[in-house]
Amino acid sequence: MIIKQTRNTLSKTYLDAVKIRQTVFVNEQRVPASIEIDKDEAHCLHFTVYHDDGRPCATCRLLPSKDHVTVTLQRMAVLCDFRGDQIGQTLMTYVMDYAQIQGFEKIILHAQLSAQSFYEKLGFDEVGDIFEEAGIKHITMEKSL
Repeated sequence: MIIKQTRNTLSKTYLDAVKIRQTVFVNEQRVPASIEIDKDEAHCLHFTVYHDDGRPCATCRLLPSKDHVTVTLQRMAVLCDFRGDQIGQTLMTYVMDYAQIQGFEKIILHAQLSAQSFYEKLGFDEVGDIFEEAGIKHITMEKSL
């Protein structure tokens, strides 16, 4: 497995990430395509996981805060065929390590309620109340790095 990262929204790595997000969020979860790609794309660092056979299989992105203290993890997605293979956990560990090396002190995310326990196992704590985003119930979670 290889994890690639990019800020270039014209790169193959980014375009592979968008395909994964389209499959998971728009096709599976019925998130409107009009909100899946947003104004923050060019400000994020995009990560794409490639399986041993070369197929892109998971993605997420990091959006740094202006003060460079906090980073927000967004658009975490693993294709259905690869779920249960620890790919999501591997990507999260990689991204958390990357964020810490870059000097961020805290990572924040909006977890779908169905994924809350996944993030809890990685050391994230819930913060605040349940809210709806793109028609899906979420909870804000954070972890000190």
